[in-house]
Amino acid sequence: MKIKVKLFATLTAFAPHGEAAGEPFEVELPEGSDIADLWHKLGIPQEEVKVSFVNGVARSQYYALHDGDEVGIFPPIGGG
Repeated sequence: MKIKVKLFATLTAFAPHGEAAGEPFEVELPEGSDIADLWHKLGIPQEEVKVSFVNGVARSQYYALHDGDEVGIFPPIGGG
């Protein structure tokens, strides 16, 4: 299945072709994969992720992905 992914802030370092923050790219995963599988495929350590959105809704790492889903992944962000 094919998933569209957008990485934000420091996670752009894990973009496979140097995509800029928020720039979508496609990832192919086996059917039945979840968000944690996506993180693993991209080489993103679990502790680097604060929240993942699937089609605009925050989901846990165990959420099963489906062909055509759009996933946004955000790191913990400090500031003030």
